[in-house]
Amino acid sequence: MKKSGFLVALFSFLLLFQNCKSQKPNPDQYQRQWMLTSLNGFSRDFLVSKRAQLDLSPTKSAPNQFRAFMGCNDLGVTAEFKKNNTVKFGDFMSTKMYCEDNKGLEKTFINMIAKMTKYKIDGHQLTLSDGKGNEMKFVAADWD
Repeated sequence: MKKSGFLVALFSFLLLFQNCKSQKPNPDQYQRQWMLTSLNGFSRDFLVSKRAQLDLSPTKSAPNQFRAFMGCNDLGVTAEFKKNNTVKFGDFMSTKMYCEDNKGLEKTFINMIAKMTKYKIDGHQLTLSDGKGNEMKFVAADWD
């Protein structure tokens, strides 16, 4: 009887310990090109026509440096993906071309993504959120 009680306690401890491990982000899930499909104030058709995207593909020279494109300028941003599906976006860099008929897309994207603190990947969908109800939604570019 003591032996079975010990085994149950040991199994319970191992199960509890397994669930307490910090959950590191899996880079294979988010390190890809994402097409922006939902951003407050912009229709999906407009975002598609501008080829709005966030490229989280890694580079050897700058592993936390990523690119974005909202139809005109090339954008660069730093991002750190952390445990428990949290993310911190840093400063943006941008080319400075004049963008006609962009309806403020780049400015809105930069302002919103800087506030995003959580990410969720569900299949081929990426959702960034700020915990206050604001979201940005993406679909993997290599998914039909």
